[in-house]
Amino acid sequence: MSNDLSRFLMSRRRFGALAGAFGLAVGFAPTLISRAFAQAKETADKIIHGKSPELIIHNAKLGVTETPLELLRKHKHTPKEILFSRYHYPHEGNAAWYATTAAPPAELVKNWSIRVDGLVKRPRTVTIADLQAMPQEQRVAVLQCAGNGRSFYAAKQKVAGGQWQNGGMGNVVWEGVPLKPFLKGLEMEPSPAARWLTAEGWDQPATRVGTDFAKSYRLDDEALDHAILALKMNGEPIPAIHGGPVRLIIPGFYGNMNVKLLTVLMLAAEQSPSTYQSMAYRMPLVPVEPGTFGANDYTLENSRPTYGQAIKSVIFSPLPSDSPKSGMVEITGVAFNDGMAPITSVEVSADGGKSWHMAKIETPESPWAWHHWSVKTRIGAGEQTLMSRATDALGRTQPINGLARWNPRGYEWNGVERSAVKFA
Repeated sequence: MSNDLSRFLMSRRRFGALAGAFGLAVGFAPTLISRAFAQAKETADKIIHGKSPELIIHNAKLGVTETPLELLRKHKHTPKEILFSRYHYPHEGNAAWYATTAAPPAELVKNWSIRVDGLVKRPRTVTIADLQAMPQEQRVAVLQCAGNGRSFYAAKQKVAGGQWQNGGMGNVVWEGVPLKPFLKGLEMEPSPAARWLTAEGWDQPATRVGTDFAKSYRLDDEALDHAILALKMNGEPIPAIHGGPVRLIIPGFYGNMNVKLLTVLMLAAEQSPSTYQSMAYRMPLVPVEPGTFGANDYTLENSRPTYGQAIKSVIFSPLPSDSPKSGMVEITGVAFNDGMAPITSVEVSADGGKSWHMAKIETPESPWAWHHWSVKTRIGAGEQTLMSRATDALGRTQPINGLARWNPRGYEWNGVERSAVKFA
């Protein structure tokens, strides 16, 4: 780590004592909290208070949960009770305020601060109260884990990690302070030498030698023009389990790039050396095959970060659990991308790709939101393979063979959607 970078990156541990105190204040001993993560495996509501018991559990200790499509399709905006969750470190004694859909404790919010530092004219520390007093804007955007769809790569070779299907996503209304006006308003225009913005959150690595979770973005990336320091999710304070009290939201970017529990914004000449920037959450620059490229072989030179979301579509109905009848059937779903170009078409097949039908796409709430689509077609009895494929104005589309994008960390699955459904 460079001297400049190490000097200004703030450790998440500076909040450790404070957060631990709140864990005890709400009535949980650390041993009981640890037990809640490690042993309560039966339903998600036992792991994260307020979550639906119907969520799929991928990792009880870390509170990693996925939303069944049967729940996801019911809501225009995904409620906190069913929104997927993904953290990287066990929080042990701090879990009482973290492992809940409730808002973070008022005293914690009062004492929370964000340090803006590095290659700026005047470093500043900003509180939540400061942010609340600034103009707010909304962003309706899909939040999606970069590993969403990882289980589908197993058709070539299974990769490690949560075996997500399609439920590691949600359509969320975020509200907060626009990033670029925020920096400008604080007279914090970066110096000419600043090329990167690094965001760091509070959550702590499992050991003292572990790397903090820090992500970096090029300052000239136009996606930052739409970024906000979000204070609300679906009109309410953001729960800590989803990144509150303040989360960096960059619409169209994968979830890991939307740093939770934000404590640091730093302008620098170089990107962060954090493992999560330099090796994890990256995609190989060229196609790789199992056995030729390992999960620890990523470098800044041979890979890229999981920034903007690959174009994708998901079928919401009929699902196999619907036990639909044959005849004229309406097939519905959603499509989305990184918001850099409009989604121009969604093609749907009800016979395994032999024939395709153009779906009707509803006008989305924003470029980064779900694009709902639907089409009616006649479907015969028996098991049929439903398929959907989205395309945008830049010509980006879902590959027929999603396995061509196989990678040893299982990121960015966006193969043509396939769903085997039995019709009566």
